[in-house]
Amino acid sequence: MAGLMSRASTIVKAKFSKLLDRAEDPGETLDYSYEKQLELLQNVKRGVADVVTAKKRLQLQEQQLEQSVVKLDAQARQALGANREDLARQALERKTAIQLQLQDLDRQIEQLEQQQEKLVSSEKQLQAKIESFRSQKEVIKAQYSAAEAQVRIGEAATGIGEQMADTGLAIQRAKDKTEQMQARAGAIDELVAAGALEDYTSDQTQLDRELAQMTSQSQVDNELEQMKTELASGEKSKKKEIEK
Repeated sequence: MAGLMSRASTIVKAKFSKLLDRAEDPGETLDYSYEKQLELLQNVKRGVADVVTAKKRLQLQEQQLEQSVVKLDAQARQALGANREDLARQALERKTAIQLQLQDLDRQIEQLEQQQEKLVSSEKQLQAKIESFRSQKEVIKAQYSAAEAQVRIGEAATGIGEQMADTGLAIQRAKDKTEQMQARAGAIDELVAAGALEDYTSDQTQLDRELAQMTSQSQVDNELEQMKTELASGEKSKKKEIEK
């Protein structure tokens, strides 16, 4: 049972594969692949744009923090000049915390720049591959169209195509029917002539035809006897002339 099911599955897969092969258009398949590659390229470009956007946002935040560092430094100096060491210390502590944030931002910005460089490089490589694929795709499509046209012309010329095969069968059927109809017509004529069939298109009966045949035969017999008599008379005349 398992072997039978496996065989049935193989047959179904083979039939399905054959149907897919007939339905598949290489040109459509290549165009679809090209569209998918363009979609992938657009995704890479969006990724580059997202990385650049994130980097710009961090750089803007970095500029704001740098301005805060300058401001806090000035405030610390101002507080120290006013003998407010406590305020000066507080400003310097905030300045130190912001500087640590700036260091972290620098690392993040550097990482984003590296990602950007990789994505830009990948984008260029993918763009080059897509352009190459597009050129190759058009060449393959042109070659396939030419080959397909050549096959159709060859099939039409040799009669091995499906349409020409149908035409050939139609011609053969027409010939067979024509020959059959001619044979039938000849058989009917022969039967009518032999008197086996009644010719309803004629106003003569079977008796009329038989009498006409007898009359015709009698006339032939009479003419034959007359010819014999004439020939015999001619021979007698020749003998008499010779005897004289």
